[in-house]
Amino acid sequence: MKILEAVAPTPIKLVDVFSALSDPVRLKILLCLAHHGEKSCAGFQMSHISKSTLSHHVKILREIGLIQLRIEGRQHFYSICRSELDTQFPGLLTSILQTEEEDLV
Repeated sequence: MKILEAVAPTPIKLVDVFSALSDPVRLKILLCLAHHGEKSCAGFQMSHISKSTLSHHVKILREIGLIQLRIEGRQHFYSICRSELDTQFPGLLTSILQTEEEDLV
């Protein structure tokens, strides 16, 4: 099992977090991971976007440090970097996760 940490520079920039989460697809990915735990790209259930577009959104979230990647064989699993976010921005993740999926466009 191989774990690739988030690629974000340390520390994570708050403006990058807000910029990334301004896109409803990326916010929905984060909410999905928060509510259902670790998932592969296939587990995000977003049939309205292509696989390459979904991969692009996941890459952005990983590059700024919101999610991390774990590779097991040929499977790629993503999870939220909770401890890093809570350390740098206490309460931010909790506030973000109060967003309802119905509120997303």
